[in-house]
Amino acid sequence: MTDTSKQDRVLIFDTTLRDGEQSPGATMTHAEKLEIAELLDDMGVDIIEAGFPIASEGDFKAVAEIAQRSKNARICGLARANPQDIDRAWEAVKHAAKPRIHTFIGTSPLHRAIPNLSMDEMAERIHETVTHARNLSPDVQWSPMDATRTEHDYLCRVIEIAIKAGAGTINIPDTVGYTAPGESADLIRMVIERVPGADEVIFATHCHNDLGMATANSLAAVEAGARQIECTINGLGERAGNTALEEVVMALKVRNDIMPYRTGIDTTKIMHLSRRVSTVSGFPVQPNKAIVGKNAFAHESGIHQDGVLKNAETFEIMKPEDVGLSTNSLPLGKHSGRAALRDKLRQLGTEVGDNQLKDIFVRFKELADRKKEVYDEDVLALVTATADGETNRLQLVNLKVVCGTGGPAEAVIEMEIDGEETAAESKGDGPVDATFKAVRKLHPNKARLQLYQVNAVTEGTDAQATVSVRLEEDGVIATGQSANTDTVVASALAYIQALNRLLVRRSKVGPGVDRREVSYKDSV
Repeated sequence: MTDTSKQDRVLIFDTTLRDGEQSPGATMTHAEKLEIAELLDDMGVDIIEAGFPIASEGDFKAVAEIAQRSKNARICGLARANPQDIDRAWEAVKHAAKPRIHTFIGTSPLHRAIPNLSMDEMAERIHETVTHARNLSPDVQWSPMDATRTEHDYLCRVIEIAIKAGAGTINIPDTVGYTAPGESADLIRMVIERVPGADEVIFATHCHNDLGMATANSLAAVEAGARQIECTINGLGERAGNTALEEVVMALKVRNDIMPYRTGIDTTKIMHLSRRVSTVSGFPVQPNKAIVGKNAFAHESGIHQDGVLKNAETFEIMKPEDVGLSTNSLPLGKHSGRAALRDKLRQLGTEVGDNQLKDIFVRFKELADRKKEVYDEDVLALVTATADGETNRLQLVNLKVVCGTGGPAEAVIEMEIDGEETAAESKGDGPVDATFKAVRKLHPNKARLQLYQVNAVTEGTDAQATVSVRLEEDGVIATGQSANTDTVVASALAYIQALNRLLVRRSKVGPGVDRREVSYKDSV
């Protein structure tokens, strides 16, 4: 086994809670942000970018609480290049054991035109804002947004200014996912060679996946001298997403022979984190996703199956256990008790409290009565569907749907709204459409359905369906997700959960702040 203790350390900077959350519809609740931050900290992430504190009061409170609760990781808040953003970021992270301010400005010709600044004016602003940040925080990171499309001479000039002003980490963002691996490496190598003081700071790489090369670009940057990778769980992020944490970490581990660098990540916690982020964000992981996809360790070809049974290394370059995937898939049944369920959850990397276990166990028994065998994926889906205590003003009591080939479907729904039971019926173009229309009769709203997605949890006609719903109303986006053997019931539960979250989101958006304008348009 290779001794990696003397290898160069690559820092893992996770921005799931900031850049990942900027995926339209991926906004997380306060409790979910705290949970994901705790899991990232426990997994060994070096820096957690907890949010964009100026974006909203909710973002500020989440970053501040994460900062106070963090045990090991540096906690970072993002700020644009102005004193107000920087002050707000510092207020949020200052109580962390290891706080960091991350400030940025767009340096490419296209981005310089947005604030209408000349090269000299922008250089002066960089000097002033990085100096301001450094006067507040001992740890400052600076990013020239759209660095990969910035003129090299100017890029070197402003990086030197940022270093002299006190930035200890210089991040080189490929903001629009434009670059390729060779260019990524050349750019990092160029700035390290040309910028005075470059040997005194850490260079980071931040890549987007618009051309499907984020992981390759990040690894190329590391080989050229970058020692911090910015990434997200499941590659979550704007547009096509960011560099996937699980991909770069496992690439460095599996191919340590040609990329001799080490991280501090406990890889056995990857699968659990992937599943939790998928659940709370409402973004299912594609089956063939590298490392964490459902099919990543599945073999259907007869030749592959035979080879794996004789020697796993014939078709597997890493062990499922390396990423925390349980190899014990023995199903539970209706006679299984609470202790067996808790043990199964632990095998799957999920710890739950007594109250949550009680809720999961009730639904496990209901599921076991409908299914002969309850598999690992079914159990995880039950965790996914655990009621969200923050968002329960609307609750499903009962649903009856009648549909056929000769006419529209009819849905009769009973709900509890703010503690009072009420009912309605509606017709629609199919059972799901009828159900959603019935819900809208009881809870009128203008929410637009942006996404409706159904995935089978396991195989068979009795399989649970996991339904994801994304709604948008007046610029506020929320997702809902639920699982049930009845797809229509799962759809209703997911839709109602999304509506509940819209109610919470609307009440928490800060006055005078357009969250999408702050977060989505101006980010690295």
